[in-house]
Amino acid sequence: MASIRHSVQLGVWLCVLGFVLAQDQSKYFGSKDDSFHRCQVGDFARVPCGDTGITSADCEALSCCFDQQCYYANEVTVHCLRDGQFMVVVSRAATLPLLDLGSVNLLEGHSGGYCGPVSASPAFVVYQFPVSACGTTVRVEGDYVVYENRVSSTYEVGVGPLGSITRDSVYELDFQCRHFGSEVVSLVAEVNTVPPPLPVAAPGPLRVELRLASGQCEAKGEKGGKGCADADVYSDYYRDADYPVTKVLREPVYVEVRILERTDPNIVLLLEDCWATSTSSPLSLPQWSLLVDGCPYHDDRYQTTLVPVDGSSGLPFPTHYKRFIVQMFTFVDSASLVPLKEMVYIHCSTQVCHPTATDHCEQRCSDRKQRRSIVPVGKHSTSEKAVVSSKAVMVTNTEPSGQRLHSAVPQSLGVGLLGVAACVMLVSILALALTCIKRSQVEPKV
Repeated sequence: MASIRHSVQLGVWLCVLGFVLAQDQSKYFGSKDDSFHRCQVGDFARVPCGDTGITSADCEALSCCFDQQCYYANEVTVHCLRDGQFMVVVSRAATLPLLDLGSVNLLEGHSGGYCGPVSASPAFVVYQFPVSACGTTVRVEGDYVVYENRVSSTYEVGVGPLGSITRDSVYELDFQCRHFGSEVVSLVAEVNTVPPPLPVAAPGPLRVELRLASGQCEAKGEKGGKGCADADVYSDYYRDADYPVTKVLREPVYVEVRILERTDPNIVLLLEDCWATSTSSPLSLPQWSLLVDGCPYHDDRYQTTLVPVDGSSGLPFPTHYKRFIVQMFTFVDSASLVPLKEMVYIHCSTQVCHPTATDHCEQRCSDRKQRRSIVPVGKHSTSEKAVVSSKAVMVTNTEPSGQRLHSAVPQSLGVGLLGVAACVMLVSILALALTCIKRSQVEPKV
């Protein structure tokens, strides 16, 4: 019986060891994926970091990457030099969409002999300046003297009659050097938060639904824009639990408007106007036009793309559907021109059209003015109209973590399942051995 107890204890310890190894593997693969992303810099785009002959450990201590040589990562790196200078290295891959390095400035812009970049390339820009220059503020905190500056980017704003938007990355980074005797400590604080509001939908009297497709290409298993045609990305749609949906600036938003609970093949859904607001109310301000009279808003630099829906779509009633693609944006305060970082809701005014001999219910847009040229409104149904709205879409400056860790999850999960299987097998063997021993003890002697 003592040997059995030792065997059971050994099995329990092996189970615990299996779970510990599974957790370690998960942490390893996740950190490896993050390191690969920030260190994935092309050979010709790399900016050397540290002194010549620096070791791998010293390179990582500088928050840099090491691959035969030490180089700066795809992020913003701040070094406080012992000769009383800041060194700031900015990567264009620090944001999504990619940062416009020509728009990056310090607090005093590029004025003065020290405040411009000391070197620049298509992938990186490097600033090096004294801690007392370029608008740096100084204050005393106990035994520390704190020098603080800011690097920020400008952005292009599109101004419309009812609101303003931007699709450029907005980047702000406050950085400090804290001096105490001969010690130099770097401190970086990034400020860009997104509030989490609740999704809201606005129904209308006509049973029409506005929904967003995820952009998953069913035929190729890819995301839209990577080998998928526009019509192929409308195979998978976000569910209620997925909202608010997060998108980065300029990322495609796949919109579909459809008639519900109607089987008449002779009716046609028309989109009159489509617009975006920062709240769930279609009447709220600010607003940004997406479609005007069914055609892309011509004053938008990134015009809305109309996606044709015909018999090749495989839908039972293709005339009951309208689809278009919008590149993600965020609203801008009309006075300060500061991005509001609020939700974006999409609204469309819809109408049901009954074709006749003189009205085929077609909406045609000219390339020059992007206006509807042939839609006789007199034949349209005046009783079947509705304004339909989407749920919340949230703008973010980073990739969804599920995409970046996608490759790490199956490996760590496999290790965990292997550990569980080993534990189950070991316990089964011990139980079988215990049963055999008990049977041998109760057999009658001959």
